[in-house]
Amino acid sequence: MKSVIRTAAGGPEVLRLVERPLPEPGPGEVRVRVHVSGVNPTDWRSRRRALPPGMGEQVPHQDGAGVIDAVGPQVDPARVGQRVWIWEAAWERPWGTAQQYTLVPDQHAVTLPDHAPFELGAALGIPALTAHRALTVHDGGPGRIAPGSLSGVTVLVAGGAGAVGNAAVQLACWAGARAVTTVSSAAKATLARAAGAHRVVDYRTQDAATEILDFAPAGVDIVVEVAPGTNAALDLAVTAQGAVVAYYSGGEEERLSIPVLSSLSANLRWQSVFVYTVPPAAKQQALTDVAAAVDAGALRVGEEAGLPLHRFTLEHTADAHAALEQGLVGKALIDIP
Repeated sequence: MKSVIRTAAGGPEVLRLVERPLPEPGPGEVRVRVHVSGVNPTDWRSRRRALPPGMGEQVPHQDGAGVIDAVGPQVDPARVGQRVWIWEAAWERPWGTAQQYTLVPDQHAVTLPDHAPFELGAALGIPALTAHRALTVHDGGPGRIAPGSLSGVTVLVAGGAGAVGNAAVQLACWAGARAVTTVSSAAKATLARAAGAHRVVDYRTQDAATEILDFAPAGVDIVVEVAPGTNAALDLAVTAQGAVVAYYSGGEEERLSIPVLSSLSANLRWQSVFVYTVPPAAKQQALTDVAAAVDAGALRVGEEAGLPLHRFTLEHTADAHAALEQGLVGKALIDIP
């Protein structure tokens, strides 16, 4: 089978297309014939880091979608033939989704309904699970996302044109929240509106705090934050009493500095979200809720849903990494032959 691997840390050039033998699933594993592999920022960032100890090579990419074609011991044989979306395929494992067949633990292959295209399945995973966690860590919240679960809640999504931002807007709106988002251009504003945001603020041409407080005079209850170091002052200015700033990203050199008294008097929580180590019960709830949202048609992809798709062949996986690293707007997908 065709696989993309890396044996060292570095730029896109460390990714190589090779032939490998077809793997056999072990106990508790399923083998998925991958149709589409999704590329996330964490994929190129992890590519620049050394491989985990004892791992001589690794197939990149956490997310993907395809069809189960074999199962190992302790897995229901009825799963063979199921359409699935894959999450965290390569987290501390050698088998990512940038190959024709991959092995994942049974629970890492979630049923994808017939009406949902493989490109949607490949775009879920890390972005949707991250968005779910960010939307469910506030005090007194329901801990889950479902129609009506965020009624009366106002959500600020920083970077509504990104993959996590897009998922956060769609999930928040499905759950009944009022969603305002910040963007950096008119083109990105169009995408955020397509995702369903009720108010879009271009922070380069508008006073973001004024616009957000015009939309939410009492302040926002949840901030889904992509750049905590850069946006800390804005977040402090627009959050309500008891709000949470759930941040999931940041550059290697970024630092978060916040005034203690301002956060203290507002009972403001600064909550990190690293999806790979989210508590198991919370992750299982996220999987359940994201699957329900997909089934209901509440999560979509494509430019009409605010998330343009950029398709690459398996042979050009390195080009997909380079494009994403250089600021590609939308979702990079690898079509697997």
